Amino acid sequence: MNLRSDVVGSLLRPDYLRNAHAQLERGELTPAACKQVEDRAVDAAVAMQQQAGLDVVTDGEMRRYAFYGHLVEALEGFDKYSGWSITFRDGEGREAALQRPVVVEKLKWRRQMAVEEFTYLRGRTTAPVKVTLLSAQQAAAYYDPDKSRSAYATRDAYLADLVDFTRREIAELKRLGCEYIQIDAPQYAALLDETIREGYRQRGSDPNALLAASVELDNAIIEGHMGITFGIHICRGNHKSMFYASGGYDRIAEQVFGRSKFDRFLLEYDDERSGTFAPLRFVPEGRVVVLGLVSSKLARMETRENLKARISEASAIVPLVRLALSPQGGFASTHEGNRISADVQRQKLELVAQTAREVWG
Repeated sequence: MNLRSDVVGSLLRPDYLRNAHAQLERGELTPAACKQVEDRAVDAAVAMQQQAGLDVVTDGEMRRYAFYGHLVEALEGFDKYSGWSITFRDGEGREAALQRPVVVEKLKWRRQMAVEEFTYLRGRTTAPVKVTLLSAQQAAAYYDPDKSRSAYATRDAYLADLVDFTRREIAELKRLGCEYIQIDAPQYAALLDETIREGYRQRGSDPNALLAASVELDNAIIEGHMGITFGIHICRGNHKSMFYASGGYDRIAEQVFGRSKFDRFLLEYDDERSGTFAPLRFVPEGRVVVLGLVSSKLARMETRENLKARISEASAIVPLVRLALSPQGGFASTHEGNRISADVQRQKLELVAQTAREVWG
């Protein structure tokens, strides 16, 4: 797919949508009425992306409470808020905790994960569309040796089921005509950060062995689905304009870039926490690197001149023909959204599209 301007997935939820979801939780709104509100929000998201001039659009993940919500709500077996808490922070000293889900029962199929999102989206645009699913490496974080053991004796047994369910979803998306699927894998970035790596060691896990196993699991999710372009998105955490990890891609580049089978690597490169472009030398011929140079966290606007300069810098390692441009992450990986306005979000997407047109034509 010749897509030069990309979007990671989630967009800011409008207040009316967040209010509707809260009303649904309290039993004050029927599911049918809530669906109509979700449809309205998706329509607005699609229109905004098309007007911005992006080469591909998503539904903004308007129907999800978080980027992993499709998994947790489609499969029985997860406790939504009882997993390990993860602390996000920003450069100004603020912190926020996010409670993760945890698997507590054997996974069972409740409903499809993203088919509703795709079928509605494809009927609202003639532009290429993208669906986002979850990596096995990210889902591994939802296994707790204490809380999950009664359901699955080992993390591997849980992930085997997770891979099977995700492959089943992809097969149905393919049958319905989906041609671009992004696998969200921010947890890979935990293996960039020495503090987090040490935490893995203290819990008895070898970070390098975990990395190798995770690449194989994510390859297992996408292999054999001919006719679909698969992207993998790797960022360092995204919640209320905060992050949880720092470090360049050096520690994972050879494994993730060199051994995984993805067609597109959507990478966070918006600030100094992201490191240099040097690890891109491990990206094989024929694969595309989508440079996430535009921040979805900060309101400050990048300039076309700066973006072009950084694209030129990256092209010394990966030829320009195999590069593309996007924001560094979603604008609302969780339903609260990042600390920017909808107007700034729109301007940033317009900047991505305009810069891409000027660089690649």
